[in-house]
Amino acid sequence: MNKKPIILFDGVCNFCNGLVNFIIRQDKKNIFLFAPLQSERGKKLLDQYGIDWKNNDSFVLIENTGPNDSVRQDKAYEKSNAALRIAAKLPWYWKWSQIFWILPKPIRDGIYNIIAKNRYKWFGKKEKCMIPTEQVRGKFLL
Repeated sequence: MNKKPIILFDGVCNFCNGLVNFIIRQDKKNIFLFAPLQSERGKKLLDQYGIDWKNNDSFVLIENTGPNDSVRQDKAYEKSNAALRIAAKLPWYWKWSQIFWILPKPIRDGIYNIIAKNRYKWFGKKEKCMIPTEQVRGKFLL
């Protein structure tokens, strides 16, 4: 497994692509790797973690939660847990977002689900997954 956290995202969702581009711009320390949920690599990772890729409308974060790299405990996070864990790794000025951990998970995920359910209607959808530019291609698992 790769040492960097991996973000799996809906590659045809305009909102999701916007968030990925935002994370890439904020990821000054080159922390994250990315893969569309629809890609073969994305599907393989979802299968590996027991997540149904056919019915998934969530960002998924896969990261090592072990005490160090010699004790790897890779885990997949979905919905609000994934979003908050991603935000925690962004630059210091995004640390305020961690206050949302105080909300119970059903409330956080409820808000997440409303956005996920309406993302195509509100933000549109692409015919094909985004193609990373030459500058960021190294951040994508292809």
